[in-house]
Amino acid sequence: METGFDNSLYIHKQTEHIRQRIEQWGGKLYLEFGGKLFDDYHAARVLPGFDANGKIRLLYEMREQAEIIFTISAGDIEKTKIRADLGISYDMEVLRLIDDITHIGICVNSVVITQYTGQPAADGFAKKLTMRGVKNYIHRPIKGYPTDIAHICSDEGYGANPYIETTKPLVVVTAPGPGSGKLATCLSQVYHEMRQGRVAGYAKFETFPVWNLPLKHPVNLAYEAATADLADVNMIDPFHLEAYGITTVNYNRDVEAFPIVRNILSRLTGDENVYRSPTDMGVNMAGFAISDDKVVREAAHQEIIRRYYKTLCDHKQGKSTKEAVDKIQRIMQELSLTTADRAVVLPALAKSESSGVAAAAIQLPDGKVVTGKASNLMSACSSCVLNAIKAISGIDDSLTLISPIILEPILKLKIDILGSRSSVLKVDDVLAALSITAATNTLAEHAMSALPKLRDCEMHSTCMLHSGDEGTLRKMGLRLTTEPEYPSKDLFF
Repeated sequence: METGFDNSLYIHKQTEHIRQRIEQWGGKLYLEFGGKLFDDYHAARVLPGFDANGKIRLLYEMREQAEIIFTISAGDIEKTKIRADLGISYDMEVLRLIDDITHIGICVNSVVITQYTGQPAADGFAKKLTMRGVKNYIHRPIKGYPTDIAHICSDEGYGANPYIETTKPLVVVTAPGPGSGKLATCLSQVYHEMRQGRVAGYAKFETFPVWNLPLKHPVNLAYEAATADLADVNMIDPFHLEAYGITTVNYNRDVEAFPIVRNILSRLTGDENVYRSPTDMGVNMAGFAISDDKVVREAAHQEIIRRYYKTLCDHKQGKSTKEAVDKIQRIMQELSLTTADRAVVLPALAKSESSGVAAAAIQLPDGKVVTGKASNLMSACSSCVLNAIKAISGIDDSLTLISPIILEPILKLKIDILGSRSSVLKVDDVLAALSITAATNTLAEHAMSALPKLRDCEMHSTCMLHSGDEGTLRKMGLRLTTEPEYPSKDLFF
């Protein structure tokens, strides 16, 4: 568990840089926040030492100067778009984030429902926000957006959007996912500020790709792998290279949109050279906090393999494309990576082959790999987790932590009373049984104390998992991958 990223240095440099950008714009900045405010586990995985909640801690440091506006697309509300890593809809994610941020003590200004064309679900969400005392606004599509600059920067364009009253120097505009209208909301606010005789600016905070790392650095390639389904491509920023003669990295959508964004900003601010490149618009300082490039490269290699397995499984279930799989394969070939470079893959496959049933493997913090197999009582992942905490606790593998006398009635309850289709106990069932056993068994209690040490450990299963097991393992912090194989021939999965 080596670290390759200095999080304290990052927070210091990032805070300093944002404050400088606020001053550059005369004391008012609308900052588009890409990625996740909380739980940015991709960044934590590819930059070991990065705080997964670093962005929100940064905003906490600046809480006297900052307030937050959330944007969400009316179309995403209508389609009940889901945040894949948490399994909740975008509108519910907005509510969750408002709760978490408010409890921390950071000011949440309002929610903007963008691209509204009368969607009933969006009306329902707006009503829910109003009933709960959350200010909310509606932004409708602008005719000719984004190419008709004259119309966009007029009272019939941005001017038709309601102005959101803000009081802090830094207004962070963020969203539960991409395509939520963050940029348009920022620029709409800049338009209104200028119309009212006040100076205001725009900047973008996006952690990846890291602009001052090489184009083919594994960290940047890991970002491409993570967004393979979006067809994002890292590229040299041609505008920055032409303006300054310096090579920096950006991604295709920002580069393609830059001429339009620059033209809009120039018209709004009256400054034709407001920004000379997409890199200029950014405020990301992550590249300056990498303390061990070798550690970071290896972490990014592992993330690329994890993304490969995730995309394979999504493709198997019809949730991703063959093109996305092929793209990550090309990235792996470029870096000479194979699935065997993931330490838990071959032990899991070998255990499954030797036992003839599903198996799983976990790599412990000391590098040792522990395996487990499915039985008539518990799933392979349940068995593997128990074997892992026994190994961490120094408990002999031959000793039984939970008696079948406790497990069998739980399984009977699930099948006979609760009507479960599963014939084995999942991870949460087994952990509940372990906690009950620990009340009277010191060995089980000792094993229970090792559970937190599984956080950030690598794990691989020889078959895809039902959402229950996968969700529990995610909450435990295990970095799970699975073979793209269904656990049974049942169609319902």
